[in-house]
Amino acid sequence: MSTNLKYLSLGILVFQTTSLVLTMRYSRTLKEEGPRYLSSTAVVLAELLKILSCVLLVYKDSKCNLRTLNRVLHDEILNKPMETLKLAIPSGIYTLQNNLLYVALSNLDAATYQVTYQLKILTTALFSVSMLSKKLGIYQWLSLVILMTGVAFVQWPSDSQATAAKEHSAGSQFVGLMAVLIACFSSGFAGVYFEKILKETKQSVWIRNIQLGFFGSIFGLMGVYIYDGEQLSKDGFFQGYNKLTWIVVVLQALGGLVIAAVIKYADNILKGFATSLSIILSTLISYFWLQDFVPTSVFFFGAILVIAATFLYGYDPKPAGNPTKA
Repeated sequence: MSTNLKYLSLGILVFQTTSLVLTMRYSRTLKEEGPRYLSSTAVVLAELLKILSCVLLVYKDSKCNLRTLNRVLHDEILNKPMETLKLAIPSGIYTLQNNLLYVALSNLDAATYQVTYQLKILTTALFSVSMLSKKLGIYQWLSLVILMTGVAFVQWPSDSQATAAKEHSAGSQFVGLMAVLIACFSSGFAGVYFEKILKETKQSVWIRNIQLGFFGSIFGLMGVYIYDGEQLSKDGFFQGYNKLTWIVVVLQALGGLVIAAVIKYADNILKGFATSLSIILSTLISYFWLQDFVPTSVFFFGAILVIAATFLYGYDPKPAGNPTKA
């Protein structure tokens, strides 16, 4: 049963990661009549949907009793304001990160984005060392060097990329790259900060996600009115929304819940498999379906290094046991 759950969580993670990147990229580059949907509003809706999903999960844990659910939410959130406020910092950073991912995928093809975004392993490791006093082994430090080398190869300019840049003048690869890099740093810091909070308290992950979603929706709404207030007053909150936009919102909202399930049932090696499969699928679909990416030998070499680094970082060498006699 546990093996089935491991591979089920692996499959769900691959599907969620790959489909989110590809649908987000497609939705941001699809040419339609009328205004394009505002990514800032999509981030807010994803946060609200995440809150709803987590409330339903807490309701399930409360044996589907509304009175118990009300008591749990009151005791764990309203009666612990300082504990709740702790989530404001990572929530604000996650909101920034989610907005940056839309910027990145508006300017980078899905395959390049997928590989470059793995730099979050590096930033997470560095913040874990500095904030959690975590010690990294020789294999993990080696994997981080390989990871940086691989991403450098993926970003190495080529003739095909130069041609693509001319054809897609609306997108700027530099803007996309900067957005990914900032998202990697914000992801690393917020993830480690959130882990630190989880270790210090006994609140459930679902309660913590409700708190994150609450602050995230507030920060998100502030972003909507600050950066897109003029467009919002002109064409409304749901301007440019279609079925594809709602799919992106749902996939982004459920992403955190999927990762929580994977952490519970899978291990680092399986997460490495998921990352590798997602990169491969994104590359193939970007080339054959979206047709916005032409892979080069340099890209493939860099992608292989990144995939190898992902596996190596999760590798846990076990000391050899004493040989047993026959």
